[in-house]
Amino acid sequence: MTAFRLAPAVADAFSDTRIALVTATGLRGGEPWPGTAEALAELEGELADGTWSPADETDPRIEAWHTAYRSFGTNPRRTRPSVDALGRRLAKRGALPRINPAVDSYNAVSVRHGLPAGAFDLDHVVGDVVIRHADGTESFTPLGEPDTTENPKPGEIIYADTRGVLTRHWNHRDAHRTRVTEDSTRVVFVLETLHATRDGHLLDAAADELRNLLAPHTERISVHHLTPANPEAAG
Repeated sequence: MTAFRLAPAVADAFSDTRIALVTATGLRGGEPWPGTAEALAELEGELADGTWSPADETDPRIEAWHTAYRSFGTNPRRTRPSVDALGRRLAKRGALPRINPAVDSYNAVSVRHGLPAGAFDLDHVVGDVVIRHADGTESFTPLGEPDTTENPKPGEIIYADTRGVLTRHWNHRDAHRTRVTEDSTRVVFVLETLHATRDGHLLDAAADELRNLLAPHTERISVHHLTPANPEAAG
């Protein structure tokens, strides 16, 4: 079992953080996922008819991440939080990318609720995962670029296991090694808010929606939360 930990320095700096870990075991990514297809079509239809639009950088949910990025030295308009980049892409193109059903599910939930989301294939995670500040010595291979190696700057917030960095700039981009594919069978999905007092209900709704999309296609699902008061949970 993989443990996820929120480092004390991150917990102190972002004291209202809450992170939901939705773990699916026995995932079947190669079969049709009609619920996810319907969720995507509904989002895109509401955007097209003007009854809904994704949160932009003026929204408090996105603005909070921009402020956090600046605090650790990242320009959020050049290197955008994942939910911001995804929402902008949807608004511009009118459709979300189709990657595979598991990834499509968390993308739909992310933009619907205005919260960053990601996922890791637990069979490729080495040791426990810590959300912490980088020290500058870590290595990162970006998703889709297996021959590229980057080094996060000291102070940048990362997800890291004992082998390397799993995300850069907190949630801007995931690593290639732990990417989720149709063949992934043990996956932890991550949903995040920096303002649990204000947006905790959205995080709960997002976790419930994601669990419902996953449930028909997995053997077992569990949901745990990381907070500054409870900084360790099983993934």
